[in-house]
Amino acid sequence: MSSRYAHFTEDDYRPRANKKGSRPRTKDRPSFEDSREGMVVQVDRGRYRVVMGEELGSAVAGDLPIVTCVRASALRRRAIVPGDRVLVVGDTSGAEGTLARIVGIVPRATVLRRSADDTDPTERVIVANADQLVVVTATADPEPSWGLIDRALTAAFDAGVTPLLAVTKLDIAGIDAITERFEGTGVEIVPCGFDATGAPRVAPLEARLTGAMSVLLGHSGVGKSTLMNALVPHADRATGAVNDVTGRGRHTSSSAICLPLPDGGWVIDTPGVRSFGLAHVAVENVVSAFEDLVPATADCPKGCTHLADSPGCALDAWVVAGRAGDAGPARLASLRRLLGNLAAADPHAQ
Repeated sequence: MSSRYAHFTEDDYRPRANKKGSRPRTKDRPSFEDSREGMVVQVDRGRYRVVMGEELGSAVAGDLPIVTCVRASALRRRAIVPGDRVLVVGDTSGAEGTLARIVGIVPRATVLRRSADDTDPTERVIVANADQLVVVTATADPEPSWGLIDRALTAAFDAGVTPLLAVTKLDIAGIDAITERFEGTGVEIVPCGFDATGAPRVAPLEARLTGAMSVLLGHSGVGKSTLMNALVPHADRATGAVNDVTGRGRHTSSSAICLPLPDGGWVIDTPGVRSFGLAHVAVENVVSAFEDLVPATADCPKGCTHLADSPGCALDAWVVAGRAGDAGPARLASLRRLLGNLAAADPHAQ
């Protein structure tokens, strides 16, 4: 025997475990009866920041214990986003250095989604359980993106989320063009200008957000982070200027974050978006989102695609007669652009 093993005895022998296993597997999963419910307020590189359930109803801005979590392996294929109600086990004290685990996702009331473009079948969940989508647009610098607004409103309709339009930079240009374009849609338009001291005048918007779960969405540079800082004084969201060359805003918010409003309710600030695909939205929901044009479709023939080459489409006569207001031609063009993109992306489209 080699001198290397001379001092070993039979008591030192440890057989290797059978790779095939001798212990029967069970299909019973842990019940996690001791789990606690919380809400995800931020996602950052595989870590989930969660506010526990008892803090949600009486949240005081800037004074919330945050629990850092990872997700269980069983949830690795599920998107977990701000607004999600989740079940958490482990150390939920929120003390520095502690880590809990998300073991379940409570069924969502609403899901706001988008795709990278109209041809991408992969859905990207933006937020969960939102009551309101606040589409933030500037009157100028940058100019309103009519296409993005229409797409965001369509996604809100599809998700069952109430849309609002918050209009910023009223000191640069008037609100008339935006009002004319959307006054017939039933979407509430909330002006968000500045007072005599140069501070954002957010009281009208704040009144509509209090007590609800709301999400701010819009292009970079339209003033979302400025609004967020005015609504939640401790938010400290970075703000930036518009690029003089491209006319686009610079990204200042890198991740979505959910914060409590001082008088109750929550608001989620999202990073600026450059595109908003609707590949996940059914064609009938796209049409239904254009409420100022919907009445005309009652006179369309069965199977009408509502595109410009669709025989007998009643939308043209409706717009020509001024039934959709002065913005009717632009609204119809926007609707047909969306429908055309979705039809081109659908291999089964007629």
